[in-house]
Amino acid sequence: MERIKAALERAQQERQHSPINSPSYPSQGDDKGSEQISYSQTRTMKVSAHMLAEHRIISGASSEVFADAYKILRTQVLQRLSDNNWNALAITSPGEQEGKTLTAINLAISMAMEVNYTVLLVDADLRHPSIHEYFGLRSERGLSDYLTGDVPLQDILIHPEGIGHCVILPGGKPQQNSSELLNSPKMVQLVDELKTRYPSRIVVFDLPPLLTASDALAFSPYVDAALLVIEEGKTKVQDLERASELLNGTNLLGTVLNKSNTRSSSIKKPAGWLGRLLGPSN
Repeated sequence: MERIKAALERAQQERQHSPINSPSYPSQGDDKGSEQISYSQTRTMKVSAHMLAEHRIISGASSEVFADAYKILRTQVLQRLSDNNWNALAITSPGEQEGKTLTAINLAISMAMEVNYTVLLVDADLRHPSIHEYFGLRSERGLSDYLTGDVPLQDILIHPEGIGHCVILPGGKPQQNSSELLNSPKMVQLVDELKTRYPSRIVVFDLPPLLTASDALAFSPYVDAALLVIEEGKTKVQDLERASELLNGTNLLGTVLNKSNTRSSSIKKPAGWLGRLLGPSN
């Protein structure tokens, strides 16, 4: 904890002595209302509606029945974030392939469609970055390149055209030392800037699974709250309990039951249960 505190203090001192007290990513209006957002510097890239549907990105599809599940989840999450004046949310899961990334994407898009919010979706799964694949985007530079080199943030941010007021920060090149990068002073400073720059912006971090790497645990002190995604019929009770224990020091909003086709589940629901997502997804 002393290391975290020292890194945050260094980040604040650097901003105070900077000629321009602002983060290194581009200005997009003052975020007081969605109509004022302008993506004049952030790259706007077209995404295929067919590609989105194929990858089960359904939050923006009004005709998709499962989109209502994300709207309900969005309402619950936004209420809890607002009540506590939080704006940095981590999405993770106990194990692999339980639906965390798709949940993060659909939730981020759903929140970005609210008129009072903008959303920055960050691919912080640096071992296996994949958010760009869901949108059909090329694997170019991303967060890992920003952390390991001198790549300006405005060169890697992407606004998917037609998807609300949502901006994506891709993961970039896969990194084996991902835990160290996520816990580095440069990452701590970036998170602090992202959280404080715009009052109406919500930052959603897609993190690696809790039980397969130390990344999510190392990064959890920097976010305001976390959401745990579990899969019906796959996530073991002991894994869910262990993951909840690891997040003991984090504000756990609750859990999302993924791939559920029933109104009841054999999985024991921990305190803070938020809801379920119906239908197949990854």
